[in-house]
Amino acid sequence: MPADLALVTDSTAYLPQEAVDRHGVAVVPLSVVVGDAVLTEGVEISPKDVAEALRGKQRVTTSRPNPESFAAAYRAAAEAGARGIVSVHISGELSGTAEAARLAAAESPVPVRVVDSRLVGMALGYGVLAAAEAIAAGAELDGAADAAVRRAAATTGFFYVDTLEYLRRGGRIGAARALLGSALAVKPLLHLDGGRIEPLEKVRTASRAIARLEEIAVEEAGGREVDIAVHHLAAEDRAEPLAERLRARVPGLRELYVGEVGAVIGAHVGPGLLAVVVSPR
Repeated sequence: MPADLALVTDSTAYLPQEAVDRHGVAVVPLSVVVGDAVLTEGVEISPKDVAEALRGKQRVTTSRPNPESFAAAYRAAAEAGARGIVSVHISGELSGTAEAARLAAAESPVPVRVVDSRLVGMALGYGVLAAAEAIAAGAELDGAADAAVRRAAATTGFFYVDTLEYLRRGGRIGAARALLGSALAVKPLLHLDGGRIEPLEKVRTASRAIARLEEIAVEEAGGREVDIAVHHLAAEDRAEPLAERLRARVPGLRELYVGEVGAVIGAHVGPGLLAVVVSPR
């Protein structure tokens, strides 16, 4: 990436490490709190760790980065020669991360455009990649930030959880709270809408829910050129076959990524999560 513009995101983008390295993305981590221990995502706690903590009924919460973490990233970029920074983050409806970035941006030695993607996971990640590609193509600061905004606006994310209990505990359930009364009788499909987690459909069994998740993704892709990400938490045996079926069924598929979500999102969705992100080119 050209040295005159820098790119920052947070650890909930779950970008492949190869993409982070190739585009020189600075990743500011969120934290997971297990009991009284505050642990840095991706450094001190893994997806496996958080899945085990949840299964063990330990108290698990999450926290945003403090503004100084972003300020340090912005200073480092400026010292490396950046004359502007695009900072793309998890939905402000789910986390105060973007607000912390804005506070730091106000004191940055170079201009910073903070983008609230209204998304999370690789749905956010595709916005980061759009900004990186725009920068590589010679875009100025506003053009690169706008590229992230446009791709994020076109990207959709759908997901299945084994239980709504973890979302309820974390306070991230939003309108999906209406499903709680029948949670034992249904397997919920959810989606990101306006930056919030909202109910999509109720399905009776896990197998039917996963089949429906596949159908929704195929319908969403349509005949367009798209990138697709399949996320999971402790459910690789479900994620890999789903990804292969999507590879066979989506004619315009460009790139397919399969990966486990990190500890922060894992703390809110619980083991068994299966998600599909569809991002038009």
